[in-house]
Amino acid sequence: MKFPQTLAELEQSGYQPRSVKAELQANLIEKIRKGRELFPGIIGYDNTVIPEIENAVLSGHDIIFLGERGQAKTRIMRSLIELLDASIPVIAGCEINDNPFKPICKKCHAALDEHKGATRIAWLPRSRRYAEKLATPDVTIADLIGDIDPIKVAEGRYLADEHAVHYGLVPRTNRGIFSINEIPDLHEKIQVGLFNLLEERDVQIRGYQVALPLDICIVATANPEDYTSRGRIITPLKDRFGAQIRTHYPATLDEECAIVRQEMNRFQFDGFRVTLPEFMEKVIVEISQTARRRSEINHSSGISVRMTIHNMETLISNALRRAIRLNEQEVIPRISDLVHLPATMKGKIEWNFAENHEEEGKIAALIRDAVQKIFRETFPRGAFEPFLKQFSGEDTLEVSECTDSLSYAEKIERYSSLREKAAGLVDRSTPAALASAAEFVLEGLFITGRILKETHDHHTRYGTKP
Repeated sequence: MKFPQTLAELEQSGYQPRSVKAELQANLIEKIRKGRELFPGIIGYDNTVIPEIENAVLSGHDIIFLGERGQAKTRIMRSLIELLDASIPVIAGCEINDNPFKPICKKCHAALDEHKGATRIAWLPRSRRYAEKLATPDVTIADLIGDIDPIKVAEGRYLADEHAVHYGLVPRTNRGIFSINEIPDLHEKIQVGLFNLLEERDVQIRGYQVALPLDICIVATANPEDYTSRGRIITPLKDRFGAQIRTHYPATLDEECAIVRQEMNRFQFDGFRVTLPEFMEKVIVEISQTARRRSEINHSSGISVRMTIHNMETLISNALRRAIRLNEQEVIPRISDLVHLPATMKGKIEWNFAENHEEEGKIAALIRDAVQKIFRETFPRGAFEPFLKQFSGEDTLEVSECTDSLSYAEKIERYSSLREKAAGLVDRSTPAALASAAEFVLEGLFITGRILKETHDHHTRYGTKP
């Protein structure tokens, strides 16, 4: 399809411009009618957040997403670009994407007066109609709205001339979506200037008034503590947003597992086969879910899903490191690999205590509780009575993160009931898989008080007598 290249051609094509919010509405309606997925990759929001977004778009509202870190707020904002038209016509060379049928800047008015139907038209793709700004205390009015350009003044333009203005990010996103991350961090005077531009449709730049009737959709994010408790968003700007949508963390293990599988780094190395047992995956996810329920953790900033993702990557990386050292091809994480998780968890959890030396113990307790919960959900009470009868007296089983898989297999073969339960946890009863499953069973029996455990110099011995 050949796009019109001049204003006359555009008029002859019958093109009818529409506002940004009208575009969003029409394209959303079309997607819903055709049953298309609105936000690919967004998991766990189908019955909560997404319906609220649909209502806001259909209502033509500006939106603020309220939620703790790691709740896909930024991803959702960026996904809204898919509700824009594939491309729209603008006057060629315009800094603020002027509508050819209704320009707002003097430069475009002058171009139309001079060239009329021969005025050149450019087509702006949807990817260039989205702008994002991280709100920080040092953001200025010049960054968002604009300032007098000394170079243009030096070229002979008057200060009061609109041509002397260097437009900021908001005007340059005219006829698009402008997003602000962490909006409460904007200084109050910047918020006033932003509100004035969006609501009153004019702004003063260095004392000169410039009329900018922008066509723009505003979306923003905020943390609930900053937004509500501290009251750091000025009331008129709060009122500007038609919809406040509360995001949340995954409600179930399955939802968070799906997010982790989607987002984590892919481990693909020649000569190695990476397998993640379901019980180990659930343990990693349950660590985060448990942390979100703990009263000794400050939840104002949340427990991000990023912690879950980084924990999973660290777990697999340590299993890979072991396989490399032991010259094994199978990479399967074990319970003993969990000892390395504090490296990724520190700094992601805000504890309600001041002593740093307590953090290691608190993290270990989180991991232990997660293993216990998954173990209890996996096996019914009394499932290991046959094994416990075999595993008695002076019997012990020694494990470590660097014990080779064949050694595990030889130890497990002495206990048929343990091997049977371990084999039921994995898809293939390879030595590496059985080693992982057996460690999970042994640790679960220890945590639930059925056997004893002694750890020394990175080696762990399970037994029934001290």
